[in-house]
Amino acid sequence: MLSGTTVLILVGLIEACVTVGEPASLCQIQGSPEFPVLSKEGDVMIGGAFSIHTLSNVLHDLLVGRKHNILLCYSSFSINLREFRFAQTMIFAIEEINNKKDLLPNISIGYRIYDNCASTLSSMRAAMALMNGHELTLGNGCSGQSAVHAIIGESESSSTIFSVLFICLQISHSATCECLSSRKEYPAFFRTIVSDLYQSRALAQLVKHFGWTWVGAVNSDNDYGNNGMAIFLSAAQEEGVCVEYTEKFDRAEPEKLLKVIEVIKKSTARVIVGFLSHVEMNNLLEQLSLHNITGRQFIGVEAWITADSLVTPTSFSVLGGALGFAVQKANISGLEDFLVRGFWETEFLCNGTNRESVLRTCKENPDLFQLKGHDDGLEKLRYPTNIYKAIYAVAHSLHNILKCSDKKGCDKALEIKPWEFPSQTIRRLCCWDGTVNSTEGL
Repeated sequence: MLSGTTVLILVGLIEACVTVGEPASLCQIQGSPEFPVLSKEGDVMIGGAFSIHTLSNVLHDLLVGRKHNILLCYSSFSINLREFRFAQTMIFAIEEINNKKDLLPNISIGYRIYDNCASTLSSMRAAMALMNGHELTLGNGCSGQSAVHAIIGESESSSTIFSVLFICLQISHSATCECLSSRKEYPAFFRTIVSDLYQSRALAQLVKHFGWTWVGAVNSDNDYGNNGMAIFLSAAQEEGVCVEYTEKFDRAEPEKLLKVIEVIKKSTARVIVGFLSHVEMNNLLEQLSLHNITGRQFIGVEAWITADSLVTPTSFSVLGGALGFAVQKANISGLEDFLVRGFWETEFLCNGTNRESVLRTCKENPDLFQLKGHDDGLEKLRYPTNIYKAIYAVAHSLHNILKCSDKKGCDKALEIKPWEFPSQTIRRLCCWDGTVNSTEGL
């Protein structure tokens, strides 16, 4: 079931559809057109949507017909380095494919990457821009030619549910909601991560394994948290685990978060299952630390259990010892150097051809070198691996559609229709719940 905020946004978007000319009925995009934060032209285009910034201002007026207060999130203090690495991984994979001679020869892949600011409304605007370019009207969708041929993202399930309504092919690296597994409802959606059907059940088994039969439960009030928690509660009952309370809140509802804090403070359960997105978990930790609520054992989900950014001297007394399931690690040759070199050379004007050279050059300035922790965790490639696989899945599908061969190259004269992708290689790479398997052996 959609949340109240979600329904309000959807109603506003529907009401924004007006008749522009005859006989076609088009949707009029409210405000100025959206533009990508990172882009490069190519023969074929792949879109991307990541939460590079965190929303800092709330949109106060959602009523159609009034002037909107556009979301402002582009603050240097709100950059999400984790999501920025996702965008850089997408660029790395595209450049790697463009340099290959056996995959899409004589075809260049371009990209348009949008920043959705961890906002569902911004995600909708980005989705429209990816499908429709920079035009102010929304046309016939998949019956025409999209601005991009596929989109990689979103990072969150709720944003994905909205954007996949407008995009003809979407592959997510981290949208795990079981609700997205329906091939009937979301025929153009695929993902390179397993659905929460398995994680939620595993969490119940993990709690039972340690003999914790009296627990509390908190989840994000969105599609990801509500669906995941529902599966967990059902599995917990089967395992004989009793749940003292179930509470939920949204990042835009601070009053509900304070209610959750009061429930936790008064509860007798010392184990808390947190089916929360990264943003909500961060909000919860801040309040638990502020109220000095410690001595709880957290059980976490893949969205935050490996997030180093959540572990601070203040939060460790609350979060220390947390258990959960993480996305599998993998190694992508060359990606670490690409990410480190790009960040240091761009931000601090340090020149070098490899990681050692870059860091050696930057070390001449000790003040900047203290910030080298920005590359921490690159050896723990989890979600970037999923993005890497998604790009290659699209590339192999394009390779087939354009009838590419080593000797003749690709047929550039063929028109790539957006609706062709799901029936091509990508569908053969996917299992029943829309999860893309490894690209090995393609």
